[in-house]
Amino acid sequence: MDRFQKVYRQGVMEVMEIWVDLETGIHYLFHRDGNASGFTPLLDQDGKPVVSKP
Repeated sequence: MDRFQKVYRQGVMEVMEIWVDLETGIHYLFHRDGNASGFTPLLDQDGKPVVSKP
């Protein structure tokens, strides 16, 4: 778990988090609602992945 860092969390039952891959700098969105969840790259307004410098 040293590669990913959680930088944002919102909610308790319906959770939304933003994780950053420390090697690539790509941001990911995690969403959980009950038993369903998803993890996907966070995209900017042009449809490109949000990237910060690692």
